[in-house]
Amino acid sequence: MIDKKTLEEHNLTPEEYQRIVELIGREPNLTELGIFSLMWSEHCSYKSSKIHLKKLPTTGPQVIQGPGENAGVIDLGEDLAAVFKIESHNHPSFIEPYQGAATGVGGILRDIFTMGARPIALLDSLRFGPLDQTANRVIMEGVVSGISGYGNSIGVPTVGGEVYFHPCYSLNPLVNVFCLGLAPKDKIFYARAGRPGNPVLYVGAKTGRDGIHGATMASAEFDENLEKKRPNVQVGDPFKEKLLLEACLEAMAQGLIIGIQDMGAAGLTCSTTEMAAKSGTGIEINLDLVPQREEGMTPYEIMLSESQERMLLVTTEEKVGQVQAIFAKWDLDAVVIGRVIEGKNLKVWFKGELVVDVPVEAVVNLCPVYHRPWKEPTERGQQILKELPSHPSDFNRVFRQLLASPTIADKEWVFRQYDHMVQINTVFLPGADAAVLRIKGTPQALAVTLDGNSAYCYFNPREGGKIAVAEACRNLACVGARPLGVTNCLNFGNPEKPEIMWEFKEVVEGMAEACRNFNLPITGGNVSFYNETEGNPIYPTPVVGVVGLIDDLKKALRPGFQNQGDLIYLLGPWGESLGASLYLREIVGQEKGPAPRVDLHLEKKIQEFCLEAIHQELLHSAHDISEGGLAVCLAECCFHSESFLGARIALPPEPRPDIALFNEDQSRLIVSLSPEKEKTFLQLAETKEIPLTHLGEVTGQAITITQAGQIIIDLSVAEAYQIWKTSLPNFFKIKS
Repeated sequence: MIDKKTLEEHNLTPEEYQRIVELIGREPNLTELGIFSLMWSEHCSYKSSKIHLKKLPTTGPQVIQGPGENAGVIDLGEDLAAVFKIESHNHPSFIEPYQGAATGVGGILRDIFTMGARPIALLDSLRFGPLDQTANRVIMEGVVSGISGYGNSIGVPTVGGEVYFHPCYSLNPLVNVFCLGLAPKDKIFYARAGRPGNPVLYVGAKTGRDGIHGATMASAEFDENLEKKRPNVQVGDPFKEKLLLEACLEAMAQGLIIGIQDMGAAGLTCSTTEMAAKSGTGIEINLDLVPQREEGMTPYEIMLSESQERMLLVTTEEKVGQVQAIFAKWDLDAVVIGRVIEGKNLKVWFKGELVVDVPVEAVVNLCPVYHRPWKEPTERGQQILKELPSHPSDFNRVFRQLLASPTIADKEWVFRQYDHMVQINTVFLPGADAAVLRIKGTPQALAVTLDGNSAYCYFNPREGGKIAVAEACRNLACVGARPLGVTNCLNFGNPEKPEIMWEFKEVVEGMAEACRNFNLPITGGNVSFYNETEGNPIYPTPVVGVVGLIDDLKKALRPGFQNQGDLIYLLGPWGESLGASLYLREIVGQEKGPAPRVDLHLEKKIQEFCLEAIHQELLHSAHDISEGGLAVCLAECCFHSESFLGARIALPPEPRPDIALFNEDQSRLIVSLSPEKEKTFLQLAETKEIPLTHLGEVTGQAITITQAGQIIIDLSVAEAYQIWKTSLPNFFKIKS
């Protein structure tokens, strides 16, 4: 009989346990309980999020594979497909920053090559607490080292991403990792077991005791007992992963594999049950045959281990020898540990005894689905900016402060640790609006970006969800790419709290509305709940990854100003609110709403106009206005200029200068163009009914901003650049 303490240790409620008993027709043994504990965890089952995720659009003519597989697949035309997904490794990265981040990279890579695609790029979205706290610096250094250590070793470039800082991420870091791969679209592989009698092979690294109950750990808050969870973190080996990648792709290319599944979260448990459930079959394995690197492992430990660099694959009897020969060539285990069987049960043998006999459908698909209660929090209404503070007397000082803010400052300290040029597909270095990757042998390129603003989502989750999608698409438009598909990583606190569930519901509905507006399918993703430590939740943080296509790489646009004398235009409205802005938080010292709102109709028009202007080769640069507002965007356009060109612009009489410079209203870009192209540009804007304003021109080496003839900001590009460039590394050189 399973007692109450054992249930609590497995993060199962008495009601869930009773459901397990009903589904299998008896009391489970401890190994079976462990299997249900993993597969019914929030991390694996999505039991609190399923009802809301169904609101997201997931289909479209370009979708080859939507949610439900290891990764989504989008048709790129001709015979090529893009395979991509984003996953979180938040909890492990808090407990063990290096290994937590490293195995997050390893896991997302396996999701991609399991589908038959060769990974060509990684991006990451990282969130940390303020860097003046030692604990946050230690976590950040470990995470960045873990990402670089794994990605660099396996030879997949990290080409972009984002790094944000906010007090809500102190002791609650977020590590979301995105991977993109390419595959022939007629050679996509799925987690299918095929017909009864097919051999089931264990391939890759040996099984150890690391990572046991990792998925369960990721489905609970943290408290003062953090150290006890350290054994739940997996240990990665990127060199073993490289061998596994090459062996799998070689076996796939030779047509030797029927189905394949990564042993990720929930390890052998997940891979066996999911493959069988998707095929409507049973599966039988013998744990005595599982390669093990530790002695005396029990069935419970073998089934629940999340040791890295392992796969389960299915082939036919006559191809077993060929598969084993390929894996032997790459110095990897490839052992037949079982077979696909008639019926619909998972049967596990150990030392001649049947130790597990449960219906795969019960494990995979019959977990309780919760309609968690939700409630709008009342305190958000008390955090709305009622009266604007008086504007600063020294805008140069404010400008310097914003450029030095870790969220705005140059992230070279981070990305210089990554190899972003390996595979020689990278066209734009990290720091552009989107990463751009050439598709070798074609004139086309892929563009990828990650976006999400948690402050907006805190003050207005629905609007924040819309903005996450809109901004990602806007970043693609700036480089000349049309969006094709979306993956998302939804990071929230404890879903058992009604206020958190309200945040989640609102964000998902906002994302769904924006995706429908852009005719964009969501092809998969990840939900990460329970991002709380000692009762303190993170802000709602949806991270959106969008993949787009550039038809002609030669026309791809960069954010930096190109030529002195070029005209500078603002596309979109001026904006009128400082709510939820970085300026309000970091300069005024108030974090208040309301969040910006986005007009999705206008947003789409402006993005389509930008794409058309790029197609007609009217623009020399384009850059999205986001955190820090117009002033920061202008500075970045100067910093990304090869000659450190400056800008001279004039603000209109209204709004007041701090609002004009630092508001973060949406649907806005700064573009530059030659005077010779201005007439055609303006005609196109009039035809498309695009609001725009002539701001000024690209000049020498200074950023000069005036209003009503008065100089508001006057700073040399060299001084501004030095502040922006050195702020982040200074935290680690001086304060560590």
